[in-house]
Amino acid sequence: MNSSFLKTNKGLIIKDLIIIEPNLVHDDRGFFMESWNQKTFDEIIGENIIFSQDNHSRSVYGVLRGLHYQLNPYPQGKLVRCSMGSIFDVAIDIRKDSQTYGTWGGIKLSAENKKQLWIPKGFAHGFLTLSEIAEVQYKADSFWNKKYERSIRWDDENLRIDWFKETSLKKPLLSAKDARAANFKQAENSGDIF
Repeated sequence: MNSSFLKTNKGLIIKDLIIIEPNLVHDDRGFFMESWNQKTFDEIIGENIIFSQDNHSRSVYGVLRGLHYQLNPYPQGKLVRCSMGSIFDVAIDIRKDSQTYGTWGGIKLSAENKKQLWIPKGFAHGFLTLSEIAEVQYKADSFWNKKYERSIRWDDENLRIDWFKETSLKKPLLSAKDARAANFKQAENSGDIF
């Protein structure tokens, strides 16, 4: 597996957001790849991560899920990949003591490119479905806890996430929860950040 850091919207690098590219073996039958290996992953990340659960979502074109995170004591690190279709995957640094606080990074994840994104604790995460259908799997290193779950608005003017650069879409399909999410400043003022 190869890895690199994800660049942010401001040209910065958030060293904790890591793009992982599996090694593929191709032949006339198709391909083989190792999508997960504990030892290799720990070497790339630089620590031993124990995952608690795997999640799988299926979304139609234009669905935007996010921007989700969980507060202490149940924050989640996530290893995200798209196994069918394609998505624009976004992570926002919400760690107040970070040099990249309030910046976001985004990457296209797809069944074609097979890239994965490691999003550690202290980030809000979301994605926009770019294909007719997309299936997304992610490993989480902590269990889901509704009481500590939070969301930041997808269209927050302060964040200026360029969701639609690879599509003609102008407005996404949202859940009721995501449609009423707090903006970044509201989350900051209420202490709902790291």
